[in-house]
Amino acid sequence: MIDVLVADDQAAVRAGLVLILGAAAGVRVVGEAADGRRAVELARELRPHVVLMDVRMPRLDGIAATREIAGFTDVLVLTTFDMDEYVFGALRAGASGFLLKDVDADRLVEAVRTVAAGEGIIAPRVTRRLIEAFSAAPAPSAPPALDELTPREREVFACLGEGLSNGQIAARLDMAETTTKTHVSRILQKLGLASRVQAAIRAQETAASGLSGPDPHKGSPGTS
Repeated sequence: MIDVLVADDQAAVRAGLVLILGAAAGVRVVGEAADGRRAVELARELRPHVVLMDVRMPRLDGIAATREIAGFTDVLVLTTFDMDEYVFGALRAGASGFLLKDVDADRLVEAVRTVAAGEGIIAPRVTRRLIEAFSAAPAPSAPPALDELTPREREVFACLGEGLSNGQIAARLDMAETTTKTHVSRILQKLGLASRVQAAIRAQETAASGLSGPDPHKGSPGTS
């Protein structure tokens, strides 16, 4: 069962989201919040698998709220606005996904399940802007923590940069999906990242600098 907390300051929107999620098999809405501060409080109390987070809310906005809880629960940002400041702000804060409120019910439920499974998801029309922004940005130097990754973790890290799911990474690297999840968790911890999406962006940045491949001085690439 996937436990979900719904945070939105508009009662009608919140009720609609609860109705959609409550009708989905294997999904349970465990709490509702009408502002960002309450969302943080309930997330800490209820420890849901996913928080469905609006951006514009009173007391504490959704991006600030995401920053406070992304370390212990996955956040799927759902907003009417696809402004760059919201998209990049949410991802920098550690959101695992970003969708727009015009998403249909089936896609919303699928996104919740995807995020709960440890994957990342971004609205298609937002993805193009992320790619354009990445292409226009200068390639950064490698973060020091990258040296702490094992050869196998570097392979997984590179796969994250390609946008592969855990299942796809497992198939490519010939290992169990549970092992893949463990490697992803270790990568996030070592690089000080809050979400898989952040890891994918970091992997793309370091790949642009030619720095994300296995380190030949740290053992064979097949080491796990």
